[in-house]
Amino acid sequence: MCGIVGYIGVRPAYEILVKGLHRLEYRGYDSAGVALLTDDAKLNVYKTRGKVDDLERFCQSKDIAGSIGIAHTRWATHGEPNDINAHPHFSRSGKIALVHNGTIENYGVLKEALEMNGCTFQSETDTEVLVQLIEYVKETNGCTLVEAVREALKEVVGAYAIAVIDTDEPDTVIGARKSSPLVIGVGEGETFLASDATPIIEYTNKVVYLNDDEIAIIRRGEPLQIITADNRPGQIDIKTLRMSVSQLEKGGYPHFMLKEINEQPSTIHDCIRGRIASRGPEVTLSGVIENKDKFLNAHRIIIVACGTSWHAGLIGKRLIQEIARIPVTVEYASEFRYSNPILDEHDIVIAISQSGETADTLAAIQMARRCGAFVYGVCNVVGSSIARATDSGTYIHVGPEIGVASTKAFTGQVTVLTMLAVAIGSLKGTIDPATQTAVTDALRNLPALIRQTLKLNDKIEKLSSTYTYVHNFLYLGRGYNFPSALEGALKLKEISYIHAEGYPAAEMKHGPIALIDRELPTVVIAPNDEMHEKIISNIQQVKARGGSVIAIVTKGDTSIAEIADHILEIPEVPEVISPIIVSIPLQLLAYHVAIKKGCNVDMPRNLAKSVTVE
Repeated sequence: MCGIVGYIGVRPAYEILVKGLHRLEYRGYDSAGVALLTDDAKLNVYKTRGKVDDLERFCQSKDIAGSIGIAHTRWATHGEPNDINAHPHFSRSGKIALVHNGTIENYGVLKEALEMNGCTFQSETDTEVLVQLIEYVKETNGCTLVEAVREALKEVVGAYAIAVIDTDEPDTVIGARKSSPLVIGVGEGETFLASDATPIIEYTNKVVYLNDDEIAIIRRGEPLQIITADNRPGQIDIKTLRMSVSQLEKGGYPHFMLKEINEQPSTIHDCIRGRIASRGPEVTLSGVIENKDKFLNAHRIIIVACGTSWHAGLIGKRLIQEIARIPVTVEYASEFRYSNPILDEHDIVIAISQSGETADTLAAIQMARRCGAFVYGVCNVVGSSIARATDSGTYIHVGPEIGVASTKAFTGQVTVLTMLAVAIGSLKGTIDPATQTAVTDALRNLPALIRQTLKLNDKIEKLSSTYTYVHNFLYLGRGYNFPSALEGALKLKEISYIHAEGYPAAEMKHGPIALIDRELPTVVIAPNDEMHEKIISNIQQVKARGGSVIAIVTKGDTSIAEIADHILEIPEVPEVISPIIVSIPLQLLAYHVAIKKGCNVDMPRNLAKSVTVE
């Protein structure tokens, strides 16, 4: 969940590294630091608690010379956020510096062994243990840096992506990964290294994704070399990025989150492009076509995901069961991996992740494949670990999502799951032509429908002032929109720090109704669907107890308008599409409440975008 950047070349490294840290700050912003090797092989390490801006201020009067360096922005795991625990960490001699993303599970044992051999430690981190271990191996064996890294990593239990530099080898950067992402950018006479491609794209679109247990040897003026943990040559597979720098900038918006909410008409267009024709009911997903026997013969589908992706999975469950008539269960990936699941070759596991790097979801994939299940990935980042670990899959193609609270990735995931359900249903003959036509027509029209829904922004901004200082929220939904209630509540709590709970509306009487009073506002998701009359009853029950109601309704719904305190009208759409449209006002409400409270919506406290540690 931390961000790593490295550079070796002919340009001054500091500017490239700091700009890269800004690109990666969504991965961690508790502290930041940089290590630079000067031309005379002097190592300068600067680090501080806080954001990358704080690091820049700290470095204003420092020596920032050098064309080789590594840098880091941290989301704390071991040790509180402070100057000492910030990365980079350096060895006892001060010759070796290291940055690290991941968790070293046996760091306590390693630390104790090193202390017995005379090592002392300055920080509380597991990372400092690793850099001290590398130096100990190097000094004890009289070996090169890469040999020391390789031998030290043999002793490590856990997950890591690391970058290492050494004053004894001033023209070398070593990178290595296991269960945490690391990508190498290949330029003309220069090489870049990062946790993801966002810091690299400004300089080159040629990248190599390291695989687990691989070590990259990057030397100035020499071709990239990759070896495996057992010292065999690794394959160098150069990919071309399809990303632009403009996608990584705010584009005139005050926050990435607002930009990404407003991008959804275009991102959904990109998501469906080439998959739904300009007319006709067909949905074309190559992952389904190429594996049609797996889908035709599937006894069961298990969806594994975390957070917002799990909510998308709940919607996907209902879509697939109703349209394709295959039993579906949805599991938290973090629980699934420890539940000793019963899987076989007749099962399909669908893994959903925006980043494609979620550690728990990756572990669930590995378990499923060991059991013989067919694994289908739904993710956003091309070339990500999940994309490479699954048997097949579908990219959501919504572009880089920088805001920590997912918006456009959620609607992209639900859109892909809708297309997936239709594609499987068509293959199996379980969806009737009229329904398929209605759903594909609605998908084709989604960008326009979202654009229309975004016009609620000004109304929601005014409405948010009323609820800025409440302490709790209740979100209610039924059918396809029960998961929408969960997602709306998650968005609010993530960025405004207001406690919020999503519930099936029918379950309100089984507990949450006890909380309802004048201090507890309720958001009711009530589009015009088969549950409409029943959810009116839920609204009346809230009002009878003095609660205020914000209702999301289909345009023209007068029955709810008469009893709710506030209504937000959305376009009329088929029930299966409604969660995508409903999510727009939910995202805007969370955003504007958080802004009114003065919260940092792009970097909410304690959260990071990509959860690459368990």
